Amino acid sequence: MIVRHEKLSVIENLNMKKVDTDLPVLPKPQLRTVVVINDNANVTGGADKIALTSVAELAKRGYRVFLLTAVGELPNEYAEIPNLTVISTEQYDLLGNPSRLRAAAQGLWNTKSAKVAAELFNSLDKQTTVVHVHLWAKALSSSVVQAAIARNFQVVITIHDYLLACPTGTLFIHPQKTICHIQPMSLKCICTNCDSRTYTDKLWRVARQSVQENIGGMPGGVKHFIGISDLSLNVMRNNLPSGATLYRVANFVDMPWRPPAPVFENQNFVYTGRLVGEKGPALFARAAESMQVPTLFIGEGGSHEEVLAANPHAEITGWLPYNEIQERLRSARAFVFPSLWYEVQPLVILEAIANGVPCIVADTSAGREMIADGETGFWFKGGSVSDLADKIRCLKDPAVAAQLGQTAHKRYWANPHTVDRHIQDLESVYRNMLRTMEP
Repeated sequence: MIVRHEKLSVIENLNMKKVDTDLPVLPKPQLRTVVVINDNANVTGGADKIALTSVAELAKRGYRVFLLTAVGELPNEYAEIPNLTVISTEQYDLLGNPSRLRAAAQGLWNTKSAKVAAELFNSLDKQTTVVHVHLWAKALSSSVVQAAIARNFQVVITIHDYLLACPTGTLFIHPQKTICHIQPMSLKCICTNCDSRTYTDKLWRVARQSVQENIGGMPGGVKHFIGISDLSLNVMRNNLPSGATLYRVANFVDMPWRPPAPVFENQNFVYTGRLVGEKGPALFARAAESMQVPTLFIGEGGSHEEVLAANPHAEITGWLPYNEIQERLRSARAFVFPSLWYEVQPLVILEAIANGVPCIVADTSAGREMIADGETGFWFKGGSVSDLADKIRCLKDPAVAAQLGQTAHKRYWANPHTVDRHIQDLESVYRNMLRTMEP
């Protein structure tokens, strides 16, 4: 059953109870304060960008905003934003901590952040405040969320990955490079060596997951969740508490309108992202080599040598500034997204179609939701080198590439994923949370 509120895309009640439309209309609670929880105060990935941009935009709209964080400092431009307070525990993230023992303990339960969070929540009015959780597992830990739950604040978590269910957060068996269908935290899950590092790392993650679920209250003590793709919502559905309210709010890309890229003239098939096994860069390298097309890899990671072994002619640039990445995208015949795991909502696909560049995406990933197969790009069978090669062959035809790219550009800009649209949807979520607050 789907219930709509203002401009919110979808609100779904997971226990499928009937909504009584004859209930009296109650006064709208006044939303005044938003607490955003995010490990980092600087952008290290797409989720950080979403969280920190929302902090700034909500404060500019007049809400009292607190950013509860642990690592780094906000960029200088945030200093002049009114209504914004940064509360930092000033700690390392887990990988940056020089003491592996302290990092392991902090990751399980961060006592410092728990104390800081408790002091913050004790100073706020739960009737006019919502708590929005983005990333917590790499520094803050579930202790900060428990501090809000224990004080009966309305908490919503954005599902940026699968850490609410899966110890590794990916639902992926890294040694086998396959999607995992094992029930998270079952005996079979615990006994499976699925970690990208070692089985010892996996066991620590299992311990963290147990603390998160049984002490941190995540997800069982939370009533509201934001999904950024249909696939992630469907995958997580059975791992969230009965009666939880699930919201569908897409992320954004902050891009100006530009004419469609001249894909008719371009030659490169482009990949952007980390060069790691679960992202599938080596699979793309093999398919491109079989089709003898020029390939460009923007990024870096442990699969660097594997990519070059599969495709000696591939160009690997390493990481580039954002503006340069956009220009490289505009010089592409097509963008290829070969990821082997589910993903959540790959923003680079939105950036590609906003530039009028057709995409080839794995049909097993959330990226497929942004591409109309055969109209704005192609789906290929996830993990299949031969099927990906067939789709590359189709886009070697410049006329096909141009048609798909122009259609992609037109459809994206008919309803672009803007910051304004995202913030309006968040406001709708927050107001609904306060409406459903128990007296």
